[in-house]
Amino acid sequence: MISDESGQYLLDIAKETILHYLKTGEKLEIPDDHPEELDEKLGVFVTLNKNNNLRGCIGYAEPIEPAIVATNEVAIAAAFNDPRFPALSEDEFESLDFEVTVLTKPEMIYVTQPEDYFDEIEIGRDGLIVQKGYSRGLLLPQVAVENALDVENFLEHTCMKAGISADSWMDESCDVYKFQGQIFK
Repeated sequence: MISDESGQYLLDIAKETILHYLKTGEKLEIPDDHPEELDEKLGVFVTLNKNNNLRGCIGYAEPIEPAIVATNEVAIAAAFNDPRFPALSEDEFESLDFEVTVLTKPEMIYVTQPEDYFDEIEIGRDGLIVQKGYSRGLLLPQVAVENALDVENFLEHTCMKAGISADSWMDESCDVYKFQGQIFK
C-alpha cells in the first residue's frame, strides 16, 4: 500500500480540496511536489463525519485514477454530491472529522457453497463489494467494526447497500468481492 506520510498527505489534500471548493467553487490544483507513490492508480474513499455521524462518503472502488487525483475528486463528491446529505456548508467545515481510505484492488471470492464466505472474509481487515446484475454495493472494512457486524450481517448489509435483498449473497448469480483498506484519519 502507501506510506503513512503519503496517507497523511492525502488526508491534507482532501481537507484543502473541500475548503478551497467552499471558498471558490473550483477544484484545487494538484501540487506538483506531491509524493510520487500517489501517482499510482488506487481505489480511494473520502469519509466525512460530523459529531460521530456520517456526513458524506464517496469513492472509487477500482483503481481508475492516480490516488492523488482520485482523492481530489472524491473529496468534493463526498462533501457536495453524496445524495444522502445536503451540500456541505462553510459553517460545518470546522466540525468535520476527515478520513481517507486507500483500497487494494477488489478480488472476487470464489466459494462452492455460501457458508464458505465465513472462512474467506475477516472482519476488520476486509471490505466487501456485492454485485448482482447491475446492482452493486460496497462497504468499507471499518463499517463492520464500527457497527459490530459479524460476517453474515456484513454480507447482508452490503447486499442492502446494493439495493438487493439481504440474502442475495447466497445466490449463485451474486458476486462477492473483498478488498482491504488503509485508513488515514
